Amino acid sequence: MQDPSLLTTAEIAAYLRVKERTIYEMVNRQTIPFTRVTGKLLFPRRLIDAWVEAQTEHPAGGPAAPPPIYAGSNDPLLEWALRESGSGLAVLASGSGEGLAALAEGQAVLAGCHLLDPESGEYNLPAVRARLSGGIVVIHWARREQGLLVAPGNPLGITDLSDVAARGLRLARRTAGSGSERLLDVLLTRAGLTPMAVQPAARRVATHADLATMVATGEADCGLGLKAVAGPLGFLPLIADECFDLVLRRRDYFEAPVQALLRFARGPDMAARAARLGGYDLTDLGAVRWNG
Repeated sequence: MQDPSLLTTAEIAAYLRVKERTIYEMVNRQTIPFTRVTGKLLFPRRLIDAWVEAQTEHPAGGPAAPPPIYAGSNDPLLEWALRESGSGLAVLASGSGEGLAALAEGQAVLAGCHLLDPESGEYNLPAVRARLSGGIVVIHWARREQGLLVAPGNPLGITDLSDVAARGLRLARRTAGSGSERLLDVLLTRAGLTPMAVQPAARRVATHADLATMVATGEADCGLGLKAVAGPLGFLPLIADECFDLVLRRRDYFEAPVQALLRFARGPDMAARAARLGGYDLTDLGAVRWNG
């Protein structure tokens, strides 16, 4: 019988010769490739093998090639393009900060981020300079529109974040370390509020789609999210030109996965998809923002 392509927690623990508890700790720290199917943890064997190879130390040479993984911020247009382009990159959307960490540790080829520096007002470059060094390239992906997602027709009459705080409305929150959480903190500060001023919903979510679902099902009254996932929900714009970038090592820019993605992204299907989703400006897609 062939080895299964997806391993359970017990199977991956045996495969790596560690305790199951260690696997759960690695999942919590986002340091091992994994997926969730109906709430169950599964581990793609192909990605695990590539990840193990990337951890191998080479006494006489440089580090091994990173596993074929996109890590970082959740973006529905980018994740669609990664699939449709035939890039071969698996998606591990775990937040902007975790994406940069995965890239730094050789656990991903490509990282996506939209980290707003509250002091300079600049996106991504301050974080990249602080966390990565040597042979790093930052490629622009898109400008995105973010705002408050509210129930269809906005029956609560929500106006802005100050209104949400004053009325004690439940605000859906993204996972800690995500670019959207940092953006929320900046927007609250601009409104003269602290993060404690707003009442969070019962749980945090990893993706914009999950956040939209919380609002749609009444689990939250509103949440900061992309216009692209609003669908039938109401949308109150807050940021019209959020900068989303791709970060990678210079050596990987010319490799087939990244070139396949960028080639597809410049085509008509990409433009049509962005127009259907809404809230995207692809004017400078592919431009090099930093080469350090």
